[in-house]
Amino acid sequence: MLTYRQFVNALKEIGLDSHSRVIAHSGSSAPTKVSGGAETIVGALVATCGGVMMPAFTQRTTIIPPFGPLDNALEYGSEPDGNQEAEIYNPGLPVDSELGEVSEVIRGLTQARRSNHPILSFVGANLDEALLSQTIEEPFAPIEWLADFDGDVLLIDTDHRSNVSLHSAERLAGRRSFIRWALTEEGVVECRNMPGCPDGFDAIRSRLEGISHAAEYEGLRLEVVPVRDLVNVAVGWIHEDPRALLCDRPFCPRCAAVRTSVRKEDANLEDGEQGQENTG
Repeated sequence: MLTYRQFVNALKEIGLDSHSRVIAHSGSSAPTKVSGGAETIVGALVATCGGVMMPAFTQRTTIIPPFGPLDNALEYGSEPDGNQEAEIYNPGLPVDSELGEVSEVIRGLTQARRSNHPILSFVGANLDEALLSQTIEEPFAPIEWLADFDGDVLLIDTDHRSNVSLHSAERLAGRRSFIRWALTEEGVVECRNMPGCPDGFDAIRSRLEGISHAAEYEGLRLEVVPVRDLVNVAVGWIHEDPRALLCDRPFCPRCAAVRTSVRKEDANLEDGEQGQENTG
């Protein structure tokens, strides 16, 4: 089990310092491998890096309306009971438990700030400008900010399925997105440009040789990837293969919707080429 000092040294050995601006993702196992758990991890991150943020998502604010746009990877009207249990978003709402303890500990810091998206908020320390860049229309603007300012992704005992920066890459590559609806204190808010499924994201690992830096310390795996390089690699791969990074689950509604949109684009392209041949 790593002590606080050992964890700080590990962060420095993997390339992070007081100039680093980091979006961190922590696996549920990480706090069990560091003495003091999530609090130690957060303390070390804030002490080592110039700025740190993490996802503070609250999927439990979402509701499913009785009807809506087609091809939106939703079965409308399917969750009347779930809608009754949905929570109203407010900045003090705890982070989804699926994101692990570390995000929630960062949210509790006195110097922490949280962005205001009702489903896909981020929380961080000393990254106010990045957090303020988020809008309801551009939920992953903080990732783009990090890419512009030489930020890094830090994976703490987790893989790229947790890496939400790849959702920013999908958006920049033109991959289709979705619409969801969230409960807020002002009523129901429509949230556009919501991301697809991340279950296929770990395939990016094969494309990051020479870009990522990974090491293991007392059984705790750390990986650092520059955000800009990660996004550029992923965007290029999606342009090369529009089905890249999709999951292989046969009944995944979001990945199925993306594949359908790709088939339509391919068909439209073929029709356009045939039309040019006929008029040529």
